[in-house]
Amino acid sequence: MRFLVTGVAGFIGSQISKALLEEGHSVLGLDNLNAYYDVTYKQERLHQLERLPEFEFRKLDISDHDRLLALPERDSIDRVIHLAAQAGVRYSLENPFAYAASNMTGHLAVLEFCRRAAKAPMLVYASSSSVYGDDAVAPFKEDANVDRPVSLYAATKRADELMSQAYAKLYDLQQIGVRFFTVYGPWGRPDMAYWSFTDRILRGETIRVFNGGKMKRDFTYIDDAIAGLKAIATGEPHFADGERTHLLYNIGHNQPVQLMDFIRTIEKATGKTARIALEPMQPGDVTETCADISKMQADYGYDPKVSLEEGIGKFVDWFKTQRVASGPSRRYM
Repeated sequence: MRFLVTGVAGFIGSQISKALLEEGHSVLGLDNLNAYYDVTYKQERLHQLERLPEFEFRKLDISDHDRLLALPERDSIDRVIHLAAQAGVRYSLENPFAYAASNMTGHLAVLEFCRRAAKAPMLVYASSSSVYGDDAVAPFKEDANVDRPVSLYAATKRADELMSQAYAKLYDLQQIGVRFFTVYGPWGRPDMAYWSFTDRILRGETIRVFNGGKMKRDFTYIDDAIAGLKAIATGEPHFADGERTHLLYNIGHNQPVQLMDFIRTIEKATGKTARIALEPMQPGDVTETCADISKMQADYGYDPKVSLEEGIGKFVDWFKTQRVASGPSRRYM
């Protein structure tokens, strides 16, 4: 199949593209290469993809709907994997309009792209565990009430789901939304806690731990997340007989970890003890995430295999290699 992948230079976007290319599919990747975090990571992910046959790249901001709709490849796309978004809960407090442009206008542009294509491709798009807020009962099921977001980021992701539901009904578009739960691993995002904690622990610097450490997260290793996403993107959708509609799935691990246990796992992997500053709860944060993955298991045989200890170990090994390669000032010896 021929895939369009938005956010192709991102963490999940680059990894799903690699998995698809290695299976013989072709990928047209889009990314605006913004500077939310160090662009060199995005460029290196792209370099890895460009070594593979059947990959093409276009630098394009999906919120520029005129350019997106004018892509000459539009009518040759079989399926769209839409991952481009402005990420990060806390950054939404500082730059809210970036979220409106990328997450909402951008998502709408992708919906229009699919609707106007000669053969409307199935759309698989990224939502987030953030939509569950702080009211859902763990483990979070896809049919939980998610109408009380606690951050703008979560609100934009929920808005995406609602727009997709509307387009599914209005234009008979096949769509599947994926609610990711804290995906981590090598080549991840530098703004995420596991990355910054590892960096600071290795440097001997203090890490900030919010809500006094009384938080739990459902961590999903990148290989498990990609296995689930690829199953959805390449498989047949589990819509009701004769109906083209809109579905939602959780991709998580269903094993939430206490924040202090998470820090101890990084300490073990790095061989260093964390210096910790306990701080109050931050606006937009939630106290717990936990994915109910029974729907993914039933429909796609989803079976996350990588434990937190194994996954953090792999990340720390990669992280040390990357930092040593980047210069003496970054060495952790």
